[in-house]
Amino acid sequence: MAVTPVQKPIFAPAIALIDFVIVILASNLANYLRFSETGLSTHYQILTAGAGVLLVLSLTMTGVYDSWRGRNLLPIIKRYSIGLIMAMAIMAIFLVFTKTSEAFSRLWIAYAMLLVWLGGVGYRSGHYVYLRSLRRQGKNLCRVLIISPSSQLSETNFKSEELQLSGFQIAGCISAKEIEQWTQSGRLIAELNQRPANEIWLDMPLSMGSFIKDIVYELRHSTLDIRFFPDFEDIQLLNHKVSNIVGHYAIDISCTPLSGFNRVIKRLEDLFIGTFICLLIAPVCLLIALAMKLASPGPILFKQYRHGRDGRRFKVYKFRSMEVHEESKGAVTQAQPGDPRVTRLGAFLRRTSLDELPQFINVLQGRMSIVGPRPHALSHNEYYKDLVESYMWRHKVKPGITGLAQIRGYRGLTDTLDKMEKRVECDLEYINNWSLWLDLKIIFLTMFKGIFHKNAF
Repeated sequence: MAVTPVQKPIFAPAIALIDFVIVILASNLANYLRFSETGLSTHYQILTAGAGVLLVLSLTMTGVYDSWRGRNLLPIIKRYSIGLIMAMAIMAIFLVFTKTSEAFSRLWIAYAMLLVWLGGVGYRSGHYVYLRSLRRQGKNLCRVLIISPSSQLSETNFKSEELQLSGFQIAGCISAKEIEQWTQSGRLIAELNQRPANEIWLDMPLSMGSFIKDIVYELRHSTLDIRFFPDFEDIQLLNHKVSNIVGHYAIDISCTPLSGFNRVIKRLEDLFIGTFICLLIAPVCLLIALAMKLASPGPILFKQYRHGRDGRRFKVYKFRSMEVHEESKGAVTQAQPGDPRVTRLGAFLRRTSLDELPQFINVLQGRMSIVGPRPHALSHNEYYKDLVESYMWRHKVKPGITGLAQIRGYRGLTDTLDKMEKRVECDLEYINNWSLWLDLKIIFLTMFKGIFHKNAF
C-alpha cells in the first residue's frame, strides 16, 4: 500500500544531544553565578559530563524522546521534569555513597539543576510552538485514513483543525459498508492505494468486533500503522488503560491508579506531610480541646463510621461541633445554615475547617489520605449510589481531608442531586488524573480556597 513519508524536523538523537549541551551550558553558568568564574575545574567537568549522560539515559527510560505527535505540551514537560528529578536523585546517591559530595558546592548543584530544567523546558516549549507553526502550513503531518460505521460520524468525532495541530491530517473517511464492498470484490488494497496514508484508524464500537478482525486480516500484508479507537462514549471509565494479563490484552475500564509504586509514593506523601502537619497543629489542637471542655459538656472528638478504600468501614475523627443529641437509627442529618445543634465554638471550627484537624490521625493510621474524595456518611452512600452514576468508584482510593471538589467550591451541604453529581465528577476526575504534583497543587490551593468557604457552616 502507498505510504506517505512524514517530515521529521528533529529526531530523538538530536534532541538528546541538545539536552546534553544544555547540561554543559547550565553547569558553566552555575559556576559563574556561584564562583564568578567562567571555567569549570576538572572534577566539576567530570561531574557535568556524568550528569549529562545520566540525564539522557533517564529521559530515554521515561519516554521523553518518544514521538510528540498527538501529545500536548504539559505532559511532555511533566515527563521531562520527572526524568530530570530521577537523574539528579541517582547522582546525589552516587555522591553520598562515594563520599565525594563534600567536594561540590550545593549551591552550584542547585543553580545547575534549575538552569537545566529551565533550558529543557524552554527548548521543548519553543520546539512545540515551532511544530504547531509547521503544521499550520501543512508540513510535518501524518496522513490517516479513518474507517468507521459511517464517514459522517468520523468527521464528527475527529476535528480536522485539532488533528492538524497535533500532527495528523485526515486522508479520507471511509464507511464500514464501503470496506465490506471492496473486500467482497477484491478491490480493498487497490482502493486504499488511491488514498496514500501513514496510518489507518478504526473508529468502531466494540459490537463490531468481527468486522475489526476481518479488516485487520485483510491488511495483514500492509506496513501501515493500524490503531483501534473503541467507542466508549456510553460507558463511564476510570483510569482506563490497556493491560497484558497472562498473554491476553485487556482494556481496564475501572481500576485504581494507586497500585504498585504509585501506592508507595502516595503513602510516603501522607506520612511525611501528615507528620509535619501534626507537629505543626498540635498546639492548636490542644487549645481547641481545652476550649471545647470549657464551652459545652460532651466528648472532644466526634467519631463516625465512613467508607474507606474498597468500601471498608473506618471511624473518622473530628472535633465535636454540635451539642450532644440523638439521631434516628441509621439517619444522618446534615448541618444546615443556622442549625441550632451547632455550638458557638463549633460554628467557628466548621467555618474555618479546624474541626477536620483530628483527621490527620486517620491519615497517619493509613485509613485516609491528605488528598482524596471526602468521606460521606454511610447513609448518604446508600442513598446516592443508585442516583449518581459511578458514585461508589470514589472508594477506589482512600478518602481525603481535602480534594479537587473542595478547592472548586463543592463542599458543605449537598441538598440537591446536582451538587452531589458535581462533587462526584470532581472526585472521579482526580482519580483519573492522579499524580504527586496534583496532590501538592491541591494541598497548596486548599490553604487559599478550601479552609474558609461560604459553604462551610
